[in-house]
Amino acid sequence: MSTTLSAFTAAPALPTARGPLGAALLDTLRRPPRTDSVPAAPAGLDPWGEDLQLALYTCYELHYLGFAGVHAAWEWHPALLALRAQLEHAFLGALCEAVGEPPPLDRALSDLLVEPAGADGPSYRLLADGQRWQAREFLVHRSLYHLKEADPQLWVVPRLPHPVKGALMTIQFDEYGAGRPERAHAVLFAEMMADFGLDPAYGHYLDAVPAPGLAAVNLQSMFGLHRSLRAALIGQFATLEITSSPGAARLAQAFAQLGASPAGTLFYREHITADAVHEQLVRHTVIAPLVAAEPELAAGIAFGIAATGAVEERLGGHLLGCWNGRRSSLRVPLDDAPGATAGVDGVDGVAR
Repeated sequence: MSTTLSAFTAAPALPTARGPLGAALLDTLRRPPRTDSVPAAPAGLDPWGEDLQLALYTCYELHYLGFAGVHAAWEWHPALLALRAQLEHAFLGALCEAVGEPPPLDRALSDLLVEPAGADGPSYRLLADGQRWQAREFLVHRSLYHLKEADPQLWVVPRLPHPVKGALMTIQFDEYGAGRPERAHAVLFAEMMADFGLDPAYGHYLDAVPAPGLAAVNLQSMFGLHRSLRAALIGQFATLEITSSPGAARLAQAFAQLGASPAGTLFYREHITADAVHEQLVRHTVIAPLVAAEPELAAGIAFGIAATGAVEERLGGHLLGCWNGRRSSLRVPLDDAPGATAGVDGVDGVAR
């Protein structure tokens, strides 16, 4: 087994708490499953805040690789699911408030096909005048999703009718390497991280990624794990596939400018061509037949598109705000970030 593939074989360690709820939850998960030890979410907890987003991420991660030393029975423990439902209710409410009334689905899809004039997201910034430490931070933020790329979307497959599930699986087959494990997109991302001197181990940077990065992943897990939100997951999936190619082209060029080897740009070069095809597939073989069969799902798909845009805008705003101020966007800076002494690449990184 290659070094990169071995990065996906071990469950990560539990994260460090970011508030009283997280502290109580993590203490609970270190023990054998018991009903009386599961905390309740305190009233008034900020749905976008560090404590709630980390607690929700921790609950969701039990459905993926889990955590080292945490009993597998916690995954479906009723009391823990009740806590997760409280957190989801708060997060979903915040998303609905942020989105408001989404546009009709046809317009939402049309808007995804056109990049707005004057856009200034992280990919634009990295291409225009990015620095290597910023590219490395960008990869750390994205690692929480891309090291399990396509996994959240797989939850929706059994909740779709034929032939939609087959069409979606055609796209997913590419995401997992089209029969070549070493070409899976998660593996290509891990190789890109290694090329930039980052640790590609699954979940390694969880303590470093702040709430905006967690929210972007939590949205996908929440949509994927609920049949009632299956349309929103399709909206998220459509946003990912339709908008990916131009951003991937910018990032591939930006990373090459910053000294990446071919292994450090392959992930994004792969997405330039793959997602150009996927964009057509998701619109014509996933969304069109799904809405034809269940017209009532159109509004949910539009909501998923809008909600994905909302969390991505928050994350992009956080990155650019920090970079404009010449400070790290991570809770634990990397060792080459401005003002860093010993970050997560060093010895004594401390969350801040």
